[in-house]
Amino acid sequence: MNELLHNISQCNICKEHLPLGPRPVVTAHQHSKIVIIGQAPGTKVHASGVPWDDQSGKKLREWLNVTDEQFYNTENFAIIPMGFCYPGKGKTGDLPPRKECAPEWHELLMAEMPRVELIILVGAYAQNYYLNDKKTLTERVGDYKTYLPKYFPIPHPSPTNRFWRAKNPWFEELIVPELNNKVRSILNL
Repeated sequence: MNELLHNISQCNICKEHLPLGPRPVVTAHQHSKIVIIGQAPGTKVHASGVPWDDQSGKKLREWLNVTDEQFYNTENFAIIPMGFCYPGKGKTGDLPPRKECAPEWHELLMAEMPRVELIILVGAYAQNYYLNDKKTLTERVGDYKTYLPKYFPIPHPSPTNRFWRAKNPWFEELIVPELNNKVRSILNL
C-alpha cells in the first residue's frame, strides 16, 4: 500500500490539463473499513493536501456523525476521489474530475484493502462510474438499499448543492440516520 500511495503521489498523467499542477489527494490504509469516493479536490484541499478540508467535508462528517479524528483515521476511512487533483474552474463551479484517475488507480487501491465493508459514493460522478445504471442521483439516493451492502450512494455535501437538499428533505430526515447507523456499526462506535 505504501508503494502504491507513493506512486499515486508522483502521478502526472494529466498534468497538462491541471491549472494548478498535479497534487494528488488520496488517503488509504490496508485496514481501511469504509471507502469514500467523491469528485475531486477543490482549491482549498489542493492547497492543504488534506481531503475534505472544506465546507463540503464539514457537512460530510456531520452526515457520517464522526469526529475529525475518526474521519481522518485511515484505518476507518480511505478517501479516494474520482479525480485526485484539482481539475480547474468551470462556469458554475469546479470542472468535472479528470477521467484518467479512476481507471488508472481505483482497482489497484481496492485490491490493497481487503477489509472494506462499505463504499460511500458521493455525488453523480462516483455513482455513474461504479453503479453504471440509468438512474438519476435522486433515484439512487432514494433507492440506496438496492446497492447495499457494498455501496451507499449519497449526494455531494457541497454548499452549492443546498438546493437539492432543500428540494429533497427526506435525505437528511430518513437516509442520513441510516448512513449513521451503518457507519457506526462498521466502525464499532
